[in-house]
Amino acid sequence: MSQARLRIGLKWKAALLLALLLISILVVLSSLVLAGIKEDQRVRLEHTFAQEAEAANVRTHQDYLVNANRSPDDYMELSGQQLAVDLGARSGMAVTLYKLDGTLAGTSLPFQPKADVQDALTYTAKGRSAYITEGDQLLYLAPLYLMDEQIGIIQFHASLAEQHAFYHRIQRLFVVTGAAVLIAGFLIGYLYVWRQAHIIGKLNRAAQKIGEGEYLNEPTVRRGDELGELAQGIYEMSGRISSSVRQLTEEKQKLLEAVARLEELEQQQKQFIGNISHELKTPLTSIIAYADLLEMYRDDSDLLEEARERIREEAGRLYSLVEKSLQLSSLDIYDFQTKAEIVQIVPILHEAAERLQAKAEQLSVTIHTSLTEGTVWADPDNLMHIVLNLLDNGVKYNKPGGTVTIANQRAVDPQGAEQMVITIKDTGIGIPEEAKDRIFDPFYTVSSDRSRARGGTGLGLSLVRRLAEKQHGTVQLMHSGPEGSAFAVTLPIHRPDTAPDYLLES
Repeated sequence: MSQARLRIGLKWKAALLLALLLISILVVLSSLVLAGIKEDQRVRLEHTFAQEAEAANVRTHQDYLVNANRSPDDYMELSGQQLAVDLGARSGMAVTLYKLDGTLAGTSLPFQPKADVQDALTYTAKGRSAYITEGDQLLYLAPLYLMDEQIGIIQFHASLAEQHAFYHRIQRLFVVTGAAVLIAGFLIGYLYVWRQAHIIGKLNRAAQKIGEGEYLNEPTVRRGDELGELAQGIYEMSGRISSSVRQLTEEKQKLLEAVARLEELEQQQKQFIGNISHELKTPLTSIIAYADLLEMYRDDSDLLEEARERIREEAGRLYSLVEKSLQLSSLDIYDFQTKAEIVQIVPILHEAAERLQAKAEQLSVTIHTSLTEGTVWADPDNLMHIVLNLLDNGVKYNKPGGTVTIANQRAVDPQGAEQMVITIKDTGIGIPEEAKDRIFDPFYTVSSDRSRARGGTGLGLSLVRRLAEKQHGTVQLMHSGPEGSAFAVTLPIHRPDTAPDYLLES
């Protein structure tokens, strides 16, 4: 019984859905049309009233020129009644004139108007227009000017009965037409849905046969629409089952590869822990050694000074190592959130160069800039960190009297996306050929002696690469040799479509 109820319910539900859709369309369409009619009527009225108000001002100006020996107040007092009658005859509407203080100056009506317009008069006295609607009557009040000076208020009386009648006729037409369309659409929809439900029943019985092991020799239904495609799909189900088994095998292989990748990541984690343990041990060993020397030779002032400097240097190196390790861990473990936005590139590059100017002067290195105005989509703090790290390397590993040049230019990638390319070139000691492929690896240093002499941890370039990748950018070594090295940072100019939602433009 539940199956029969389900079949009947499906047909009726589809028919009712069609009826609801028709009702919704009719309601929305009629609402939009009626709203458009009402808006058109309003616009036409406003335009008509604005023209009449302008004509009234011109007529008043002309009439006043004839009586130029009067003041504006006297003019309104003596000529207001006649002016109202003349303006009413010209516009074809009843006209009432008021002085600025709200008192009646004249009216073309055979009786004094009874409507309460005090609030509207106060509003219009400030040089603005006002409407008052009472049933089928509309009052329009506008300022009356003379020589750019407001001398009173003009009030037009209009009837909205004809507009309201037209609006109600259209409304009734929509109701009658909508009811007819709804009934016809419901009947046609029910017959169509009944036919489609009958075909779906045949397809359901065919699927049950396949579930019981009785495979089809031919499609149950031959049609040129989606139901025909469904029948063809059921007929090909046995082949798709075989395809599914093959896909499961492929998924199993992917899982095995994922497990292997996890094992690789675990090995990298162990290596990371081993590397950082070794790197932490080196400065700690030096600190402990100098601490022992301080205990043994307390009276040796030269040794005390040397030990103090060494301990400070090693402590600083230890702090830098821990800080960069924590940053790398945040980028690897967490979905590191950055607040990327469209920023001007030149101020950031100028500031980075100025921050390292003092250090460069101490090492007899000159920083040059060749910058082009433009924007880039990036986190300003992360971009500053990237540029400072690369500039710092260019200064630290340079030669006395050498230079570091920072420049930028726009480019387009193979997919047509606009990019900003930041290049940092130096005239330093260069990077050996065998080390070029590993300089972005964590804890890798070209030379341990050179790294320690200049305070390097082997984490700076690794962190630079991770920060660039988090912002859909890249960093790469362009070239390096005895004449120096050059790095290029590429970042998008516009927000990439694949950027996460938390990378917000502010």
